[in-house]
Amino acid sequence: MKRTNIFAALACALLVIVLAGCGASNHLQSIQLNVSAINGVATTTQGGFVTLQGNGGTIQLQPMGNYGGGAPKDLTREATYNVIVDPFHNQDDLGDPLLAPCNGPCPQPFDGIHGTVEYNTTGLITAVEPAVCTWFNSAVDPSTTPAWAYVGDYEVTATFAGVTSQPVYIPVASAAGIYDQYSNPSGACGPTSQ
Repeated sequence: MKRTNIFAALACALLVIVLAGCGASNHLQSIQLNVSAINGVATTTQGGFVTLQGNGGTIQLQPMGNYGGGAPKDLTREATYNVIVDPFHNQDDLGDPLLAPCNGPCPQPFDGIHGTVEYNTTGLITAVEPAVCTWFNSAVDPSTTPAWAYVGDYEVTATFAGVTSQPVYIPVASAAGIYDQYSNPSGACGPTSQ
């Protein structure tokens, strides 16, 4: 009878270990927020920052859920997106504060509070009016090429099942930058490549 109890206990312990291992593969451990397209063109950009270029320009976000023991799962349609003005980089190149982003279409007529960026439930970020440039040429010598630094951006995260991704930072280049006849004669807004 003792052997029967020992075997039963070992069988139960083995069953618990196997079931716990299987259950772990269905548990969301983290979310990696990537960018899958910029202005409709596929990209391999992963997180970090990416510039929203051109008025009407778009960035498609792609949150990938990482589950223990399984392949990553695309959570683009399941995740909830949170877009805020970065509290540390919150102005445009003229020093004006960035407007609050719009979840869905921005109010028309313009309300003076919301605009510049709108986003939807599928993680599509779009540049809207009023257009801004959040890049600044920080070159000390105006005769040199620009030394771009962004002074404003939007911070985006994706959340699903209580797990939140790392942030992605989105500077905006939907308007021309500050013209300088030497260092920025074209009036560019930020670097041309990321």
